Amino acid sequence: MAAMNIDLGGLAGRPTTSQADPFQSALYGAGPGLIRSGLGVYSEKFLGSSSDFMQSNITQYLSNPQYYFQVNNQYVRNKLKVVLFPFLHRGHWTRITEPVGGRLSYKPPVQDINAPDLYIPLMAFATYIVVAGYALGVLGRFTPEALTIQFTKGLLGWFMQVILIKALLYSLGSGESPLLDIVAYAGYGFAGTSLAMLVRIFWSYSYYFVLPWFCICTGVFLVKTMKRVLQGASRTYERHPSRNHYFLLFLAAAQFPMLFWLGNIKG
Repeated sequence: MAAMNIDLGGLAGRPTTSQADPFQSALYGAGPGLIRSGLGVYSEKFLGSSSDFMQSNITQYLSNPQYYFQVNNQYVRNKLKVVLFPFLHRGHWTRITEPVGGRLSYKPPVQDINAPDLYIPLMAFATYIVVAGYALGVLGRFTPEALTIQFTKGLLGWFMQVILIKALLYSLGSGESPLLDIVAYAGYGFAGTSLAMLVRIFWSYSYYFVLPWFCICTGVFLVKTMKRVLQGASRTYERHPSRNHYFLLFLAAAQFPMLFWLGNIKG
């Protein structure tokens, strides 16, 4: 009996070990690795596709800002002639392309008079603010607040012009034009407005003859330019010619209230 108790005690005191399941051990060892590798591949694909998506959209809607400042003195002179006197432009209105990296790209403004730029719109906007400040001083109504109001009005008018052109292109099936192209086209109207405001300082009555002329010229320039954009980027232009003409005429007519509103100086 004592021996049996000793044996039983010995058995009871031994630690019980369960045999490990090889399948479970394999899953336990490989599970974290599989999860990490799976998440790594998924995150890499997700981040890669997101990066490509962002890059394609930035390229599509914002393009390359440096492209719009590749100008020289000859381009500025010729471009101002086209904007202010589009009836005298005897050349074509089509932009020039060149092969770059296996695909066609538009030539910069310095090599193409029909390419949009941001140098002239920004300089025209700055001139618009300077002339407005000078006119306020001549009228004896110059104050920092009045100049701020004129600056805000100019930005608002530029923004409204961008929205108008963007809505026009989108309604006609060509809403993929780069945003900076539209910003450039919308800003060319400040060139004629600034000149009309400057003429008004020295001869007030001439303003009501000069500004309508520049409204017509700006409208013709935008119609010619938008017609080229629509013909190059949308097939709906040929299917609905009458509707497209009405929209383009509306864009030209909208320049009259827009530019008269911008040219109206109030202290």
